[in-house]
Amino acid sequence: MALRMKGVSYEYIEQDVLDKGELLLKYNPVHKKVPVLIHNGVPLCESQIIVQYIDEVWAGANGASILPADPYERATARFWAAYVDDKLFPAWLGILKATSQDERTEKVNKTLAVVAQLELALAQCSNGKAFFAGDSVGFLDLVVGCNLFWFEALRRMFGVVFVEEGKTPLLAAWAERFGESGAARDVVPDADRAVEFAKKLMARRGSAPAAN
Repeated sequence: MALRMKGVSYEYIEQDVLDKGELLLKYNPVHKKVPVLIHNGVPLCESQIIVQYIDEVWAGANGASILPADPYERATARFWAAYVDDKLFPAWLGILKATSQDERTEKVNKTLAVVAQLELALAQCSNGKAFFAGDSVGFLDLVVGCNLFWFEALRRMFGVVFVEEGKTPLLAAWAERFGESGAARDVVPDADRAVEFAKKLMARRGSAPAAN
């Protein structure tokens, strides 16, 4: 999405993260996970690091600035982005990894609590505008937005809704705008593929099946 915002052409190489191939192990031997950006033959790893690198290397490209120019706003965006990585991602991933229905319920509740905090973060960061970054998609929008197709996959699998108008009206409206934005449209993975991957992950880990 960051490369799309900058108008930079790139080659996308799909990787099987369950059966890691030689290319992934070569370019990310430490964590052995995606994403990896290879630029000028040099690999960069970790999503947020990659996005910030893209913003700096292609500064001003396509008229898009991903990180806020204001130091305080930039620090605030990084704070909430770290919160997403530290709290949101482990919470919803735990739903898939849960070995019992009680554990899954606990992880669902944790995810809902984190989403409630992000509703407050959106109110703080957006100042009443369309996105976390204000009038246009920015760093925190990308970080939070990467979770949306997983939320849809979890809804289909377990019937739980994390972003809804009744409980998180700001996030619900934002999610629609983000999905229609040039940064996300035609780039965000399809939820069907996320469901397929999630089922494979659950089968491999021996997770508890989805309750009927």
